[in-house]
Amino acid sequence: MNTLNKLIASCLLIMLAMTFMYSKKPSPPNLPTAQAPKKIQVAVLLDVSNSMDGLIGQAKAQLWNMVSVLGKATCNDVAPEIELALYEYGRPANDARTGYVKQINYFTKDLDEVSRNLFRLTTNGGDEYCGHVIYTSLTSLEWDNNPDNYKVIFIAGNEDFLQGDISYTKACAEAKKKGVIINTIYCGDRNQGIREHWNLGSECGTGSFTNINQNAEIVDIATPYDDELFALNNRLNNTYIGYGRSGKEAYSKQAEVDKLNYSMNKSAAAKRVAVKSKKQLYDNSTWDLIDASQSDPGILEKVELTTLPDSLKTKSRAEIKQIVTTKSQERTTIQKEIAAVSAKRDAFIATEKTRRSTKTNEPTLESEIEKIIRQQAKKYNLVIQ
Repeated sequence: MNTLNKLIASCLLIMLAMTFMYSKKPSPPNLPTAQAPKKIQVAVLLDVSNSMDGLIGQAKAQLWNMVSVLGKATCNDVAPEIELALYEYGRPANDARTGYVKQINYFTKDLDEVSRNLFRLTTNGGDEYCGHVIYTSLTSLEWDNNPDNYKVIFIAGNEDFLQGDISYTKACAEAKKKGVIINTIYCGDRNQGIREHWNLGSECGTGSFTNINQNAEIVDIATPYDDELFALNNRLNNTYIGYGRSGKEAYSKQAEVDKLNYSMNKSAAAKRVAVKSKKQLYDNSTWDLIDASQSDPGILEKVELTTLPDSLKTKSRAEIKQIVTTKSQERTTIQKEIAAVSAKRDAFIATEKTRRSTKTNEPTLESEIEKIIRQQAKKYNLVIQ
């Protein structure tokens, strides 16, 4: 190649390089990425040995209070996502190789499923391996890896905390690694709980040790607002439209769990209804067309009509869309009414408890879990009203 050709080639290369450089779009500025919503993950580990009938009864009746308290939490005025998991331990029918531990619920937002499974728990004598069930819950559940999220275990039971082949220290190390708080709740006298080493579990970081009377009588105060509240719940249930393979079964489960909580006492039933009035807590978008349409409006165009209730199967999509809109508006109205009536009911009960203040209020699973949650949530920038 002669000198002229070399010069022409060099010029062409320079021109191509400049064209590429100036045609390249400038990089966008570094914009702040949208933060993922706060998440609260709670694993409840319950001793189901013979002496724990009272504990299981309290858990059945008081689940909705725990959810209600968690539902009052906000971070920068935004409500966090809430996931619950449930384990039983101490049942001899469970596999000895797994420390007689059984996972009842993986982390889920399906509150009806958790409540129904609590009502299915029964007690049976066995060995209570606390270290094993804590370690199992830490390694089997999908704990969120954000250190700013509130991740917590509540383990309740009695007998010696150090039983079993997995030491609580191993569980502690795993908890610290994953940023999970362990709270131990001894069923019985506090000093006996210390003698049986239940205070050691709370040494896993910033957890707490407390005790309850698992056989304490649950205070069930009747109010002038109960009948109105339960009538509103019936109206609320009529706004649900099941869809998909699980729609019909989940709709029936909702009614079943209502009846189970009514069978406990009015307090349990009323607190369940109050939770059902909060959209951010009681979200059934996996089976209810109203909730699903809030998060995915396009679902009304793709839902299989054959999976809808019989009364809707022959409707056009335009008609179904109008029905969903109407039901959604009706539900919002009913939920607001429930919230108002629940507030009046709570105020009535607070006044009545003050009037009865001569009676000693024994610590229960409900009172202790609520107290612990309110204390610990502050560390995660969560405000509970």
